Amino acid sequence: MNIKEVYAEEISKQFQDVLTYDEVLKLIEKPKFREQGDLAFPCFTLAKQYRKAPAVIAEEIATSIQGSLFEKVVATGPYVNCFLNKNEISKDILQSILTEGTNYGSHHFGEDAAITIDFSSPNIAKPFSMGHLRSTVIGNSLANIVKKCGYQPIRINHLGDWGTQFGKLIVAYKLWGNELDVKTNPIKELLQLYVRFHSEVETKPELEEEARLWFKKLEDGNEEAIALWRWFREESLQEFSRIYSLLHVDFVSFHGEAFYNDKMDATVDMLKGKNLLTKSDGAEVVDLSHENLPPCLIKKSDGATLYATRDVTAAIYRQENYHFKKAIYVVGHEQSLHFKQIFLVLEKMGYVWGKDMVHVPFGFILKDGKRMSTRKGKIVLLEEVIKEAIKLAKQNIELKNPSLANKEEIAEMVGVGAIIFHDLKNERLNNIEFSLEEMLTFEGTTGPYVQYTHARACSILRKATVTDTSPIGLSDSYSWSVVKLLMEFPAIIKRSMQLYEPSVIAKYIMELAQEFNKYYSHVKVLHEDVEMNDRVALVRSVTIVLKEGLRLLGIKAPEEM
Repeated sequence: MNIKEVYAEEISKQFQDVLTYDEVLKLIEKPKFREQGDLAFPCFTLAKQYRKAPAVIAEEIATSIQGSLFEKVVATGPYVNCFLNKNEISKDILQSILTEGTNYGSHHFGEDAAITIDFSSPNIAKPFSMGHLRSTVIGNSLANIVKKCGYQPIRINHLGDWGTQFGKLIVAYKLWGNELDVKTNPIKELLQLYVRFHSEVETKPELEEEARLWFKKLEDGNEEAIALWRWFREESLQEFSRIYSLLHVDFVSFHGEAFYNDKMDATVDMLKGKNLLTKSDGAEVVDLSHENLPPCLIKKSDGATLYATRDVTAAIYRQENYHFKKAIYVVGHEQSLHFKQIFLVLEKMGYVWGKDMVHVPFGFILKDGKRMSTRKGKIVLLEEVIKEAIKLAKQNIELKNPSLANKEEIAEMVGVGAIIFHDLKNERLNNIEFSLEEMLTFEGTTGPYVQYTHARACSILRKATVTDTSPIGLSDSYSWSVVKLLMEFPAIIKRSMQLYEPSVIAKYIMELAQEFNKYYSHVKVLHEDVEMNDRVALVRSVTIVLKEGLRLLGIKAPEEM
């Protein structure tokens, strides 16, 4: 049940000739003060049509709206404010949540269609840094959200496992590398070699040409180059899999850039066949000037392919193999132009599904106000941050609940949850300043606060002796604040899907946790009276929604902390 929709329907019945149901729904808002009601409809839009004062129209509407879900409907100046029937609605909402369990908030508009989600995509032979966190946790959450809306997510990790950086790395390894050191601590050693190459090239520019030649050897299938490349790739994947395991993130496909090497000629031939390629300074491009965009570079003058060639090829491969209804790319906002070009090229090739491709951009994680750089070695390793977070979580548990069982497991849930929530509570386009201290604060607007609220609610349920929790309805103001939020959960899921914005859910569960804690501090849940069953039903409903909200963000919900 969505009361906002019910209210919109009642109002739109009277003004079908002027405002559609959707227009009415968009206008409905929450009153500024709780005493003014639960929902408000402003009449300014109607005033012009009916040539009446908004306050007069509000009076006319207020007297005509009826129904068991409304306690009363009143005109407050130019607004039509409704007070909802607390007993009736709380009974229905709590019953729905208890009956549906974790399915509460689900939608079916996805109709089981596939959505490919391209996310995380780190470069091999480089450490998994904090810079990779955003794409990973946003993409993972979006995969959970689209599934909740009835789609089938196809999780794709488009690894950066090709390109000129491997020529640089091979040169660095051959000049300064030690096989035993690399085998002992592969990623750390490879990073040092990569950083050293960029330091040395400043005084020895000829290294750049040597790196280019080694990458050409790699492209031509040189045995030594291929062997080193495979070694770097395997070592990287082992490191990545350990981190993905800590974050509880998985993928259907790890096909990276190299996978498309033997498929790009077909793409280039297709572009030629459709007369879409033109020459520009020796390079081959798709002209996008009619769309006010720079040309999309498909082949360099030396015949080398580019990111665009690979991404067009990958999109065609994914459509042929997964038959996606929509394709989502969770990649930083600096790639916005690139994806506009890719999607347009696909449409020009005649692929109508090019219109169903979406770039979901996000801001940077900054350190001291600056973007992290692998070349300069200015990075923070994600695994180190995760380990530090888990260590701090364990210290807090030892301090506050030393007799807790499964300390290690719960410390991991809390530490990892702190990192993920710190990212996802921010709107994705915002930049985030890296701060271990802020990320690991276990009070305030943090993941551990929401997790602790869930654990506290579970503790109440363990003490409850109630067997029948069929609700009959609550009417006090503290429970009503919680019920109204619980009622919003399905709409929150839908909104987060429409905006590709996990922060909508993160902010919602934070607000629910805060309202529940207010409720808990004012109401004796287990006081034996006629409403105890309903209060227990409310607590159980809160645990269901908090746990599901956290799950959608990729965070575990401990029952004890």
